[in-house]
Amino acid sequence: MLNFYYFCSMIKKKTTIDVIGKSERATLYSISFEMDGTTEFEKFVEEFELNSVFNQDYQRIIAALQVILQKGALERFFRPEGKMDDHVQAIPITGGRLRLYCLRISEQIVILGNGGVKTTASYQQDPKLFGYVMDLQRFERILKENIDKGYVSIEERELIGVEDLTFEI
Repeated sequence: MLNFYYFCSMIKKKTTIDVIGKSERATLYSISFEMDGTTEFEKFVEEFELNSVFNQDYQRIIAALQVILQKGALERFFRPEGKMDDHVQAIPITGGRLRLYCLRISEQIVILGNGGVKTTASYQQDPKLFGYVMDLQRFERILKENIDKGYVSIEERELIGVEDLTFEI
């Protein structure tokens, strides 16, 4: 099954980025695939907001996002999940089986992805979670390329130039 998802993940997907939340300390973005027009974070909320089994885990994640908006995207609020050379993180840092994957770009900028229930030792063993992390890793590579080319810049807590861009990941 993992090989099938890996094959499907090689197909290019058109992606945009939307602001989810903004404060004096941080901005939360989320990626959105052109095919469905809903951000990955909104999909996460739709799946788990009313889920009674994982309500406590979901509330812990939402509380963590509120703290990030209040205090900034400090490293201690995130669990490292990806490779050594990327910024893929997970929320919450402790407890529960529910994970929300994201890119911690800086102490002021976080790009939220999707997430789910972790039932395996690592996200790589779960095709769904593996796909969410791969999408974020590929998005980060394309974002870095656009920053290097000067199409996008980071100014304090904002990504400048992403409003009208469509990324192919």
